[in-house]
Amino acid sequence: MNCPSCGAPMRLEEDQDSFHCEYCKNIFFPEKNEEGVRVLGEPSGLNCPVCSTGLVHAAIGGGRILYCTGCRGMLIRMDIFPGLIQAAQAHREGPAIIPHRPDPNGLRRHIKCPQCHASMNTHFYAGPGNIIIDSCSDCYLDWLDDGELMRIVRAPDRVYGESLPDMPPDLNARD
Repeated sequence: MNCPSCGAPMRLEEDQDSFHCEYCKNIFFPEKNEEGVRVLGEPSGLNCPVCSTGLVHAAIGGGRILYCTGCRGMLIRMDIFPGLIQAAQAHREGPAIIPHRPDPNGLRRHIKCPQCHASMNTHFYAGPGNIIIDSCSDCYLDWLDDGELMRIVRAPDRVYGESLPDMPPDLNARD
């Protein structure tokens, strides 16, 4: 990508969601799509496990992912997955959406890990959202299909405190 200000080549920094111009020091942030993903467009060298389109670098919630521009799936490192969800939930707009039950036939899907090409483990996601994800524990990667991250983010929060036991009176309080 070339700098919109001076035309010099811009560099994508590792773990950043922007391009940097070494010449004029300009910083360019690509627009977010409807799921909040900044598609950075730099090829990753890996192919989508669903549609075989080349995965590109992208960013969401301050974390870097690989993204398929064909089927809009996301390859996310397991170590950043919880943080991406928390960041997206912090900026969630609108009411929570109760997701529909996932189709159990989705558990029969077998896709290959884009990195090691072994079969990914297809399973129900343990958190909210009622989704089925694919994971490669050897490469420490999760695959989410289009819309699944937003189903997690928009799932209702648990309500805590409704059945908490009575708290003892404040010991520092004066009558």
